[in-house]
Amino acid sequence: MALLTPLRFSWRQLPAAGVPVKNFGLRTVASGASFPSGGGSPKAFNIFDRDLKRKQKNWAARQPEPMKFDYLKEEVGSRIADRVYDIARDFRLALDVGCGRGYIAEHLNKETVGKFFQTDIAENALKNALETEIPTVSVLADEEFLPFRENTFDLVVSSLSLHWVNDLPRALEQIHYVLKPDGVFIGAMFGGDTLFELRCSLQLAETEREGGFSPHVSPFTAVNDLGHLLGRAGFNTLTVDTDEIQVNYPGMFELMEDLQGMGESNCAWNRKALLHRDTMLAAAAVYQEMYRNEDGSVPATYQIYYMIGWKYHDSQSRPAERGSATVSFGELGKINDLMSQGKKSQ
Repeated sequence: MALLTPLRFSWRQLPAAGVPVKNFGLRTVASGASFPSGGGSPKAFNIFDRDLKRKQKNWAARQPEPMKFDYLKEEVGSRIADRVYDIARDFRLALDVGCGRGYIAEHLNKETVGKFFQTDIAENALKNALETEIPTVSVLADEEFLPFRENTFDLVVSSLSLHWVNDLPRALEQIHYVLKPDGVFIGAMFGGDTLFELRCSLQLAETEREGGFSPHVSPFTAVNDLGHLLGRAGFNTLTVDTDEIQVNYPGMFELMEDLQGMGESNCAWNRKALLHRDTMLAAAAVYQEMYRNEDGSVPATYQIYYMIGWKYHDSQSRPAERGSATVSFGELGKINDLMSQGKKSQ
């Protein structure tokens, strides 16, 4: 996937944290699986090469200037932090699933979050995590197999990571599992229209030059499926909204370079290993012809799905039972007439 126009922030480096989680409910991960009884999606597709994704993220985190490519993840991380601040409570213990270099924690303060656990599959990302004033513990763990006990965290967040998991229903169920009752999950992931310009350009060029095309941009979840998946995982009081961030690049090759620097290169099993040079040049020309801006740059669109879901607790408000209303919608429609009559009588 691709990235946005660079936004620049200054960061300080946090010393690498260890993995001591025993006091907070570390569970043993056996054969890569750690999940409550009855969970999971037995028919989940194996779409992504998770080992390749780990290598891509580790490579990106080892680059001399990783902040050069952090602009999109920093921006989305700050927007998730804003949603945390919108909730009028403090969170004693929080978890970031697929944290990368810690793009959410950097925007939060210790008055809001008491302690932050950050998990990721890439050890280099955890070692090079951005500094935050919140006490932080780094845990090397897969988003699909969270090594924590039930009812551990008051808050779980995730930013631009869940689009790479093979079993999204299972991942959401595990997040629900580790949340305490009345705990909240706030997440963001790429939506289906992400990088549509790049996808169309590559497909047109490859069809014209090679007589067919293969996927070069990874598949994404549809927004109308996301609410269903959250509800199926056990969340209630759901909120799902979408946003678009458009970034301008000098050309298609600069976009692809930034995607690689972000660790967002395609890792689908059915990806094509190489594209011929003339196909790539044709795709860049198609991109320019179809989408270029007046200044000669080309846009890349990132669609972001934001989601909020709560774990059930008796103290939460619930909708009234069906049939318990005392006023019909037909009677409500007469309110305007009654108000207008009242004004005339005055």
